[in-house]
Amino acid sequence: MKFTATARSVQGSSASRRLRRAGRVPAIVYGGTAAPLNIELDHNEIYHALRKEEFHASILQMQLEGAKDEQVLLRSVQWHAYKPQVLHVDFQRVDANQALRTKVPLHFVNAEISPAVKLSGAIISHVTTELEITCLPSALPQFIEVNLADVLAGGSVHLADIKLPMGVTYVPHGGEDNPLLAAAVTKGGAAAADDAEEAAPAA
Repeated sequence: MKFTATARSVQGSSASRRLRRAGRVPAIVYGGTAAPLNIELDHNEIYHALRKEEFHASILQMQLEGAKDEQVLLRSVQWHAYKPQVLHVDFQRVDANQALRTKVPLHFVNAEISPAVKLSGAIISHVTTELEITCLPSALPQFIEVNLADVLAGGSVHLADIKLPMGVTYVPHGGEDNPLLAAAVTKGGAAAADDAEEAAPAA
């Protein structure tokens, strides 16, 4: 994904407030061998970009006015406490030969055809929705897919159960036994499953 930026020469809280009143967002780019670069962004452009999942988990092409494009990674966003307003954004420069560490979202698929849901009426509870990984920029996935087609009622999916893309490793936070989700059967789901079993012979 691409976004446009302009170099920002004036700094400080007063200057930042003036930028925001003018529909601009103060931001910074850091990392690599170059010095940190203060930039400003168009609020509407960055606001809509931040609503897209891939903007948070992919290598971004920063089109800087008067300079060559740079590859960066979104690192943090500061939002207004109660307004839909972006206050500040941090980006990190990307080196194609240096591994980076970031979080990517998990996409859970096929829950509706799993035995847990289809046969037992289980409720899938997500313990986590993202995974911290490390990889070279060229191997960075926009998301990691978790297939739930074989999940049974009362079962769970752990970190060790998912297949990571080639060149990607997870950053451990407690080991591979960490659950990503659990399939819990509610009273209503259990009753529905019992009724289905009783009705099956009669049919």
